[in-house]
Amino acid sequence: MSFIAGVAPANVDLLYLNMPKIPGVGEEVYTDNFSLQLGGGLAATLINIGRLGIPAKIATELGNDLFSEFAKSRFEQNGVSPLNLYNGDKIPVNITSAVILKNDRSFISYGKGDLNPDDGAKEKFYNMAHGAKICLISPGGFTDVYRKLKEEGTILVLDMGWDDELSFEKYSAVLSLADYYTPNKKEALKITGCADVESAAAHLKKRFKNVVLKLDKDGCLGIENGGEPFFCESVPDFGHVDSTGAGDAFLAGFCYGLYYDYPLRDCIEFGNITGGKAVTAAGALSAYVTEEELLEIKNRVYKK
Repeated sequence: MSFIAGVAPANVDLLYLNMPKIPGVGEEVYTDNFSLQLGGGLAATLINIGRLGIPAKIATELGNDLFSEFAKSRFEQNGVSPLNLYNGDKIPVNITSAVILKNDRSFISYGKGDLNPDDGAKEKFYNMAHGAKICLISPGGFTDVYRKLKEEGTILVLDMGWDDELSFEKYSAVLSLADYYTPNKKEALKITGCADVESAAAHLKKRFKNVVLKLDKDGCLGIENGGEPFFCESVPDFGHVDSTGAGDAFLAGFCYGLYYDYPLRDCIEFGNITGGKAVTAAGALSAYVTEEELLEIKNRVYKK
């Protein structure tokens, strides 16, 4: 059976919701609304993929601490098989405490961010990902593994996120491998140096056979096989609560379409649905659709 794979750190979020204010030094502020959940990033995308019924695997770092146990249990509960790359005795997961106010938020984070793999970790990841139909990729130390997977026929999908120094030159190694790159509007304008979405899409078309340019709440622009641009509007049903994890969720719906060999427009429409649903609750993984709901909404909203 085919599957979707990825390698990424596990992120655990402690969400203090509906806080009246951010406490000052020496202050303590209570809220009666709290949530403990996995945070955003590639791991969240794989969980949303697992929730859609697609076999998913993640290589990550997990220890013997309660946060690692929580992450492991959440992966498994949502159809994602975790492979541990960590051998130490510390807490290897990233932990974020998020204070959520009505119109703002504040964060305190622990961890090292991205993984720094040695040759053993790379070999473990390759052995896990070998045979995947799709691999979610990111900048970092696994580029050689991605290259090998691509040579074997695995589809590589890249979603990098923001960087003040975002450029084709800085990320040429991973961008040159990506079959699909899915920047949002801000990222696309930055990496192309263009002033508007249409110009950025034309620039991306020179580098990628298929273009996916997310336009946040408005929808998504696509170009398939070097053709003309098309626009897929967002789903009007979904009310906005919190944008955390929207891009991760979009990528899950998009990969659902790729996994089942849908045309690019359909893949983007699936992504609009999963991404749109994600913003209807606080946290990266609170709100989601099942496969049945995904197909029902698509048939209702995106009638051909």
